Amino acid sequence: MAAALPIRVLIVEDNQTFRETLRLLFDLRPEVRVVGSVASGDEAPDACRELDPDVVLMDYRMPGMNGAEATRAVLEACPTARVVCLTASITQAEMDDLAHAGVVRCLTKDEGFDEIVAAVRDAASTPS
Repeated sequence: MAAALPIRVLIVEDNQTFRETLRLLFDLRPEVRVVGSVASGDEAPDACRELDPDVVLMDYRMPGMNGAEATRAVLEACPTARVVCLTASITQAEMDDLAHAGVVRCLTKDEGFDEIVAAVRDAASTPS
């Protein structure tokens, strides 16, 4: 079943400037509503439980848990959430780890914003 619009998004990103930029850009899109943002994977499970997002936009390289570890913790806390990884660069081994953790899509930060929004929209419509 597709998520109701707007799609509720939690941003997990350690770079404050990038996190705030994402929030500002998403605020321009009526189909997406950022319900919160946190600066580390360690904070993500509690934020997910509290905010009940449809999609978690997850960085890979962060202090504390990496994106795959945080994805596992988020999906344990919020099994209906979908996780999209958004990272600067990634190796094949890291992509495999993310896939095994439950990430539905992995993008690099140099993707166009429309592609990021499309990935969030697609993830929100992915069945549980």
